[in-house]
Amino acid sequence: MANSDIRQRILELKAEKNALVLAHYYQPLEVQDMADHVCDSFEMAKRARAAEQQTVVICGVVFMAESAKILNPGKKILIPVMEAGCPMADMVTPEDVIKLKKEHPDAAVVCYVNSSAAVKSVSDICCTSSSVLRIVRSLPQKKIIFIPDKNLGAYVAKQVPEKEVILFDGFCPTHNRISESDVLRAKAAHPDSVFAAHPECREEVLNHADFIGSTAQILDYARKSEEKTIIIGTEQGIVERLRRELPNKNIYSVAASFICPNMKKTGLQELLNCLENEQWEIKLTDGEIAAAKQSLDRMVSI
Repeated sequence: MANSDIRQRILELKAEKNALVLAHYYQPLEVQDMADHVCDSFEMAKRARAAEQQTVVICGVVFMAESAKILNPGKKILIPVMEAGCPMADMVTPEDVIKLKKEHPDAAVVCYVNSSAAVKSVSDICCTSSSVLRIVRSLPQKKIIFIPDKNLGAYVAKQVPEKEVILFDGFCPTHNRISESDVLRAKAAHPDSVFAAHPECREEVLNHADFIGSTAQILDYARKSEEKTIIIGTEQGIVERLRRELPNKNIYSVAASFICPNMKKTGLQELLNCLENEQWEIKLTDGEIAAAKQSLDRMVSI
């Protein structure tokens, strides 16, 4: 089928099946264009929870679809590509968390939403990169076990010095591979630019940032900034979206390699197959949902 035919069929199936399609900002633009909402993981969690539709398609990675299922246990949650995992989420296990809790019994476990349902089930509260500072500050505990992203955790420790933050040795491979030399090279090429970075980047990268924030916050910053040249320190999907939205500005990626391969596994054909065959449904047991739901509910409420 031609892309135009695929797009038309996707629209028809969304209407026929009363399906809500949510896409992450890192998805290919052609997939974003077919979504009812394009969001970061925090907004995706809220939209999934408020969804009236009985079928929700998550164009993203598996942990996002799991979160949607946990918040909507009675709904059918689909993902176009079941192999679209998150390497960072795979770096931590429930056993790792239980071990840390035994070592630090007075600490609260703050779990980045980029984690499995099993890990969420042994955590106290979830967070996203846009909500993490607010959530950590809201907790009565002075000691925080932060899992799994050491870079985001280090950023939190710097921003919330009144708390002791215990880090786990996990990271996002896509953000972590960006180096200080990448930033310096980009700034030298565009001397009149500002640099907006995601807190999943390494500390030496964040030290050069004019703005640090989640994907949605970076988008908002770029839209509102009076600066005409902006270097983006997160996945290429944000660069592509901003170039289309802001043709009067010069938008550059901090590095050509800033691409998440798992986020790019979903295309129009995969979305069509998902809607047509209702394949790759996320299934969790009642026990798994109940165990993980508390930490997500607390995140959404805050």
